[in-house]
Amino acid sequence: MPVEQAESGAPAEEGHLFAGYETDPAFYDEMFDADGAPRAHCRALLESLGETPHAEIAIMQERAERSFLHEGITFSVYGEEGALERIIPIDIIPRIIAAEEWDFLERGLRQRLEALNLFLADIYGPGRVIADGVIPADMVRGCPQFRIAMRGVEVAHSTYVSVCGTDLVRTHDGFLVLEDNLRVPSGVSYMLANRAAVKTSLRNVFRRHKVRGIEDYGRLLRRTLAELSPRGDRDPTIVLLTPGVYNSAFYEHMFLAREMGIELVQGSDLVARNGFVYMRTTGGLRRVDVIYRRIDDDFLDPLAFRPDSVLGTPGLFNAYRLGNVAIANAPGTGVADDKSVYAYVPEITRYFLNEEPLLANVETHLCRNPEGLEYTLDNLDKLVVKEVGGSGGHGMLVGPHATREERETFAEAIRSDPANYISQPTLDLSCAPCLAEGGAAPRHVDLRPFILRGQETRLVPGAFCRVALTPGSLVVNSSQGGGGKDLWVLSG
Repeated sequence: MPVEQAESGAPAEEGHLFAGYETDPAFYDEMFDADGAPRAHCRALLESLGETPHAEIAIMQERAERSFLHEGITFSVYGEEGALERIIPIDIIPRIIAAEEWDFLERGLRQRLEALNLFLADIYGPGRVIADGVIPADMVRGCPQFRIAMRGVEVAHSTYVSVCGTDLVRTHDGFLVLEDNLRVPSGVSYMLANRAAVKTSLRNVFRRHKVRGIEDYGRLLRRTLAELSPRGDRDPTIVLLTPGVYNSAFYEHMFLAREMGIELVQGSDLVARNGFVYMRTTGGLRRVDVIYRRIDDDFLDPLAFRPDSVLGTPGLFNAYRLGNVAIANAPGTGVADDKSVYAYVPEITRYFLNEEPLLANVETHLCRNPEGLEYTLDNLDKLVVKEVGGSGGHGMLVGPHATREERETFAEAIRSDPANYISQPTLDLSCAPCLAEGGAAPRHVDLRPFILRGQETRLVPGAFCRVALTPGSLVVNSSQGGGGKDLWVLSG
């Protein structure tokens, strides 16, 4: 349906950025309602963009892309030819969230993270959630991310997850949680970089809106990590542990270390002695209090996990077990973002908090269950199928967009290991306007807000808004051709 101008309600005139923009009733549009009229909280943006010549907006887009290039805002894509370094695509048109919508999302995200932390504390402690039949024991203890070494370890403030990136989507039914990223969630640097680029390029437009700030994320992250310090002092030594320059998120590791004013280290920069962890410096060894790790559990410590790891520090986990260093996020948190466990989060929330979940899950079928397996195999052409431990858009099948041969191959994989797969309906992800050739065009989007938890829970009013830049695509992952845009949360 053709869209209308902000003030007159008449169709957008030729030459207007949105002159050729048409909404599809099958998808919720973030800027326009079902009749093509601009949503109340988007009218000012539509008016501002409508007053700006399309050629000028194209120049602003180019300026934003150039800023990403100059700042080296990249990610790595791994293929047959090795790792390719790419600039993450940015779209200049922001996505807007009304104040009351964000307030609801914030309450729901706080509730969900509290439940997940309680769940992790329980499965590595008394195990009541399993004994009471809320979740099957083999699903938890048989999960590849379950770390038996974490049994009985005291975790500061029972905060297993200090940094959480929860993926949200919107359909005509409202917001849904697509997945929780609890191990080493990434993308927050892109949230901040998108804001800096858009705020600079759309300076006059930005000033007309009451957009809530996100610039203090680095300060809040450091404060959160400091609260985990075993010494409880006001100026703990915090380091960010990276796998190194060849990691796909290395740009973000550098960015966050700089934002927090802490050292960026690799495993070889640390040494564990007598139950403590130290950092090598030009002035000698310096005790480390908190490690913000951006490497997977398996590689943290070759004495505790993978013996062939050259990325971690021998003896690090023993120092952690003794309570002499904090690790965020705690080892073993990956159990709670397993895609099979995801299906139980609503029940987990009710069990631990005695509350109804504010944010709903996507309908999920577990192939480990006979009925779930049968339903999935009978409806492969309609479903999205995912590996329970998969990430980044890999290890999944989008049934409606797959060929018959691809579906048959995937069906064989499912039959050979049903417990490794779940299936979900193909979601009608909401659309937001993006700059395209000839004007604005709708593209599918999702959101990844970042929730911090130390002694208390904190959120900045923003998110990494991912966008499927390929027309018709539902895959928003950067490694699969997606990009990002700024999210504006209005003050009211």
